[in-house]
Amino acid sequence: MNTIPPFDRELLVRYDKPGPRYTSYPTAPQFDARFDECAFREQALLSNADLIPRQLSLYVHVPYCFSPCFYCGCTRIITRDTNRAEPYLERLLRQVETVSCLFDRDREVVQIHLGGGTPNFLRPHHLEQLFSSLSRHFTFSSTAARDFSIEIDPRFIQAGDIEAYGRIGLNRASLGVQDFDPDVQRAVNRIQSVEQTLDVIERCRASGFRSVNVDLIYGLPKQTLAGFSRTLDTVLAARPDRLAIYGYAHMPSLFKAQRQIEEVDLPDAQTKLALLQVAIEKLSGAGYRYIGMDHFALPEDDLSKAQEEGKLHRNFMGYTTHADCDLIGLGVSAISHVGDSFSQSPRDLTSWELGVDQGRIPVWRGLRMSADDMIRSEVIQQLMCQGEIDIDRIERRYVIDFHQYFADAFPRLQALEADGLVILEPHRVVSTSRGRMLLRIIAMCFDNYLQQAAAATPRYSRVI
Repeated sequence: MNTIPPFDRELLVRYDKPGPRYTSYPTAPQFDARFDECAFREQALLSNADLIPRQLSLYVHVPYCFSPCFYCGCTRIITRDTNRAEPYLERLLRQVETVSCLFDRDREVVQIHLGGGTPNFLRPHHLEQLFSSLSRHFTFSSTAARDFSIEIDPRFIQAGDIEAYGRIGLNRASLGVQDFDPDVQRAVNRIQSVEQTLDVIERCRASGFRSVNVDLIYGLPKQTLAGFSRTLDTVLAARPDRLAIYGYAHMPSLFKAQRQIEEVDLPDAQTKLALLQVAIEKLSGAGYRYIGMDHFALPEDDLSKAQEEGKLHRNFMGYTTHADCDLIGLGVSAISHVGDSFSQSPRDLTSWELGVDQGRIPVWRGLRMSADDMIRSEVIQQLMCQGEIDIDRIERRYVIDFHQYFADAFPRLQALEADGLVILEPHRVVSTSRGRMLLRIIAMCFDNYLQQAAAATPRYSRVI
């Protein structure tokens, strides 16, 4: 599964259409405002009653950014007023206290991820307060395999920050780079030097971080093969443990910041594919393994090992090594996956603040999974993480006849098989090496919501 897939330009062009990223199933557009705080509390309490209660994963969203990156589609607030950190942190701590009461203390936290926005908008003493509160209200796992990670913008790291993160207990970092080419950086309003970035990587390693990830984007304005190749060479020379190579999704009708990008500056479809091709070739030559979607890792990284052992998981944080966890989202827009449910905090700061100030758990929308959702979720999870579906395992767990249950999916799968994307076996559905770049396309065959409302399908990014 995790060798670098071959690059088939004609096939990728043919299947390059919008589709979900499947960080969840059902996907976020299916969430509904009828799922409220009461429903979340019910699901949280039920999750404690499992015969073997799941461990916990915490996601903390920090929405603030010092400047806008024009490509960004994340929930963020642009400000240079660092005084805004204090009231946000104070409310975060109150939300931690309120939510933690719903979960038994013997359920260990094995994963924490600080995302954004720019999490390093919070100063180290703020993060110390946050982790002190989290450790008081939840039970942190003491295992060396625990993942406590932070997304870092290298442009705003100050002397001593990384070392402080290590003392707090953070052991993984993800750095946004996107592209080092000066013309591209100006076009997307993100001026970031090679020296800043490499210094942060080295300081993370010196501070005991177990893994460093670097994010790159192909398809940005002003991007060229020569410039992106230089960026790849520079990044690969630093040997990050993981790389995420995302395709830029230009959706200015949804993301206001993208309206600052001149469409004439975007690479055409052929150039965008060529950018992806050069990335794949260079990563292959450097010894990285393909995890899935846009993620690559060194063979010795935990992500590669988890995939080999069948323990890889995919959620709103991307690919993770902790499969059997309930995910608790804290902060503006954060998404939780607790028990058989998904829920999301308000995406606007005012509504989230109001909910916390009133002593509520701010829940904007969510979804209680049906029996059908549970089955399809596991099928898609297997496919996205392992590149294949174990039919026997699905049949045993859910007491169904797989071929009968998914009878409507098989004509679509057979069309993909004719194109060499999958192999349909009696006991497995297996992605081929050609199909591994198009896992989203294969997964869409099992997405009941897409099939039910094809004419009203929400807008998703393109798969390439």
